[in-house]
Amino acid sequence: MESYVFLLSIAIILLATKVLGDATNKVNMTQVVGALLAGVLLGPSCLGLITETDFIAKTAEIGVILLMFMAGLDTDVTEMKKNIKACMVIASIGVLVPLLGGTACYYFYFYDTMTGYDNILKAVFIGVILTATSVSITVEALREMGRLEGKVGSAILGAAVIDDIIGIIVLTVVISMKDSTVSIGSILIKIAVYMVMMMTLGYLLNRFQDLIDRNLGKRRITTYIVAACFIIAFVSETFFGIADITGAYLLGLFFSQHEIKREIARKITVPSYLIFSPVFFASVGLKVELSGMTGSLILFSVLLLIVAALTKIIGCGIGAKLCGFTSRESLQVGVGMVSRGEVALIVAQKGYAVGLVDASMFPPIVIVVIATTVITPIVLRQIMCDNKGRK
Repeated sequence: MESYVFLLSIAIILLATKVLGDATNKVNMTQVVGALLAGVLLGPSCLGLITETDFIAKTAEIGVILLMFMAGLDTDVTEMKKNIKACMVIASIGVLVPLLGGTACYYFYFYDTMTGYDNILKAVFIGVILTATSVSITVEALREMGRLEGKVGSAILGAAVIDDIIGIIVLTVVISMKDSTVSIGSILIKIAVYMVMMMTLGYLLNRFQDLIDRNLGKRRITTYIVAACFIIAFVSETFFGIADITGAYLLGLFFSQHEIKREIARKITVPSYLIFSPVFFASVGLKVELSGMTGSLILFSVLLLIVAALTKIIGCGIGAKLCGFTSRESLQVGVGMVSRGEVALIVAQKGYAVGLVDASMFPPIVIVVIATTVITPIVLRQIMCDNKGRK
């Protein structure tokens, strides 16, 4: 008999994320925090009511793709063009500092076992994991505060896209040191081809903007564009190794200057925020699994979390400061880049596949992912407001 438990799981997730989201909003925290906590409470580490199934994982993936597509629609392209050099500097330093910090954290904590080439590579790979940035949570927090557009929001989003590209290169270089079948050259060629492809797509959409905008008010155009969003996400991830959310964000960015963007956003918002986004936020919390944690691993998890947060804040903050951002804006950019999200988990899984991450390291990595994801919107809300609570 076919099981329909997935329907009950979705219903519980929707109710829990809504109730806890409203509760956290009442205590001056973003609703995202409540949705994340809902996943933790429902998951295996607390009540054990729901486990992450393939259905939930795929529904969550749709949620994050739509979320990043809408973030692209909301991006101020003019502001981003002004900050493109700053985004590159922020992303570059924001990758280098966590790479060094994560490597040092693992190396010195497990110093007694740091013999042999493979163990050194394992230390470096922990640093590689910390270079990851996932701004899907940050995007939603900024949108709630009405700060997605503007200098800081554009810098965070632009730097995150570049961070993804740099992260892929660093990941490939380190894996190639372990697996000789991985070619750095072929990866760089793929990235170059991808950039050319997306620039060409952006040019064509801009060239035929008037033709596209003539379809304003026609229901079919939103269907076509959403289908294109999923196709670009698929092509990005499958053929180029670029995160699907990056492809979705870039397509949204290309449509951000079209008149039709408001109609697209209005129609996508309903299914996204009603079903897909809550499932995505809850799915992050569902990954928390603390079984098998020893006292030593718990201490390492705490240290790795501190390093993960500080290295992004310091690295990205320094990059922003060097590019003319005020101290307050630099701190906001740094905090906005702290969340690791699903990107760090994907990197960790790739390392595990080639023997660069031990199974015992997954609980600390998941703790860092969850903690940075929960902490980021809380801290971001505080530093985005003045002492009187004004934004």
